[in-house]
Amino acid sequence: MDIIVLKPKTTAKELRHIINKLQSRGFEANVSKGTERTVIGVIGDTSKITEDESNAFTSMPGVEKVHRIIQPYKLASREFKPQNTTIRIGKHTIGGKKLHVMAGPCAVEGMSVLVNIARDVKKAGATFIRGGAFKPRTSPYTFQGLGEEGLKILAEAREQTGMPVVTEIMDPRDMDVLLKYADVVQIGARNMQNFRLLSEVGSHNKPILLKRGLSATIKELLMAAEYIMAQGNNKVILCERGIRTFETAMRNTLDLSAVPLLKKLSHLPVLVDPSHAVGQWDLVAPMAKAAIAAGADALMIEVHSKPEEALSDGEQSLKPHKFKTLMKELKTVARAVGRTI
Repeated sequence: MDIIVLKPKTTAKELRHIINKLQSRGFEANVSKGTERTVIGVIGDTSKITEDESNAFTSMPGVEKVHRIIQPYKLASREFKPQNTTIRIGKHTIGGKKLHVMAGPCAVEGMSVLVNIARDVKKAGATFIRGGAFKPRTSPYTFQGLGEEGLKILAEAREQTGMPVVTEIMDPRDMDVLLKYADVVQIGARNMQNFRLLSEVGSHNKPILLKRGLSATIKELLMAAEYIMAQGNNKVILCERGIRTFETAMRNTLDLSAVPLLKKLSHLPVLVDPSHAVGQWDLVAPMAKAAIAAGADALMIEVHSKPEEALSDGEQSLKPHKFKTLMKELKTVARAVGRTI
């Protein structure tokens, strides 16, 4: 909260009450009286004022509106850290000039299936293997994942390919077992505002891939990142994965404008997941290329050797040969925007 705009007929008593309230919190008030409005500039570290406290000022007699200049997501904001954050994961750096691609099936289904996919995507140029051992599904009757057995399979794929593992956590009680196997812990869209889970992953030093919620605003995504960072973990990768709109032709609407906006508001690296956004394999490639053009630091793309037999999201998965073609095309786009892949 940095600027308080008063109503036209605010009384001197009301003005004094507002000033006293600010001073009681350790702030100074710079009062500017215009012909129609009086404005109070709040001097001091206003990042200490919570959103609830800011809203309380709005309810005070004589106050018309409150404008915050300093964002409530302090640690995630550019104001807090002007330079881009880079995150080192093994031999890879997320957020630098080089772009990274996390690829693999939606769910870990078995050893041979995952290891073969891992080999294929690495050969095509992917740098991370992704797969879900714990699956958040809309229906309780669909495949829920293999649990720790799935994590062991991911670890074997890492052993055979050298690619770091990205996998999702759904329950804080699973944190210890995920820490044994995962290189990057993913917070899925449905858990973006699971604040207990965010605080738990924030208390560890493992890199976190934070997916935007199904109907979350940019501010809500950054506030979720703040929950993680407030616990001491600054290794957060923001993920745009499509949001729900009125459009039903695609699974979700990929908000590519979020990429440059997040880059403007935050120093954290940004990843785009076109697979979950569009929900159709033939739309993944053009949106992946557009994401790089928009400034994304990384991509997450679902790949399956037999999408028709996949236990989860086969309709949006690329076959390995299609993924190989896409990787070649992505190199051209990356060069055009001064990046490498």
